Amino acid sequence: MGNISKREIEELNQKVIDIEKSLSMDSKKEVLKSLEQESSNKGLWDNQKHAQDVLTQISDIRQEIEKISKLKENLSTLLSLVEESNENEQDILFEDFENLKKEISQFESLKFLSGQYDKCNTSISIHSGQGGTEANDWAEMLFRMYTMYIEKKGWKYNITNILKGNEVGIATVTFEITGKYAYGILKREHGTHRLIRLSPFNSQNLRQTSFAGVEVIPILDDVEKEIEIPEKDIDFKATKAGGPGGQNVNKTSTAVQMTHIPTGIVIHCAQERSQLQNRQKAMQILKGKLWKILEENRLKEITDIKGDYKIAGWGNQIRNYILHPYKLVKDLRTGLESSTPESVLDGNIEEFLDAQLRIQ
Repeated sequence: MGNISKREIEELNQKVIDIEKSLSMDSKKEVLKSLEQESSNKGLWDNQKHAQDVLTQISDIRQEIEKISKLKENLSTLLSLVEESNENEQDILFEDFENLKKEISQFESLKFLSGQYDKCNTSISIHSGQGGTEANDWAEMLFRMYTMYIEKKGWKYNITNILKGNEVGIATVTFEITGKYAYGILKREHGTHRLIRLSPFNSQNLRQTSFAGVEVIPILDDVEKEIEIPEKDIDFKATKAGGPGGQNVNKTSTAVQMTHIPTGIVIHCAQERSQLQNRQKAMQILKGKLWKILEENRLKEITDIKGDYKIAGWGNQIRNYILHPYKLVKDLRTGLESSTPESVLDGNIEEFLDAQLRIQ
């Protein structure tokens, strides 16, 4: 433990004030007044989607205002207690100080979530690399890591497509995540994830390296207005879903496969109850992928995207997970390390996600 100085608490309080400014809370309070007036209009629910958007914005701004107010209140209380405490009582207060420090750091991450689509829900696809059984097992381990993180956050996920490995694991899986700032928080997980371990699948128990590619795209409600795909560029087929589906996957012949001919992007969707709904969902995912390619390559037109589409992750290794000969998870962009890979693979990835957000 340790002692807490008045200066340290004042520095934390200044940090909260800086966050308040960076989030433009004064202007958001004005926006809140306007939204609250709009929410009282009799005709609000004539357009249900717009009404829901208004109420969501009101809730989000109120939560931010309340959070800042609560942090300031707790810091003020802590300062009073520190000034009145003796040396023995400081140990108890030090734990409160550390918890507040962590809480402020997590709240600070909001100022890094200002991208155009950071507030959106997201779709993640995991594709096993070369290596058959080993790679399929690694893809399933990653899928488990993300779903455990999602459950800890109180978010929801829904599998839209899954192809199981021949023996074990997953060859590919796509799942949608519903949660506040889901895309903004997870978008930098996009890339290649590398596992090094003693193989559980061969009698010699040799050390094995496996790769999996992770794609992260936003689910864009307004993408229809922004991206137009000519009908001639789409090859559409009805298929039959297969394999276990986690929380939810439809196993009927309403599943669809959609191919974007110019890029070679293939979308499978078996989430919805009807073929029409799955086709619409597949188109939404396709447009999200195309938007991401446009953004990453700074292109203005879809026609500028040429050749076979390749997952960006394969040329972009982002993190190593080493289980043997020592234990280490290392993010290659932030340099952040963890000596407890088992904990990371159990979904405790907050530190890595937070460090990624701060990459400018």
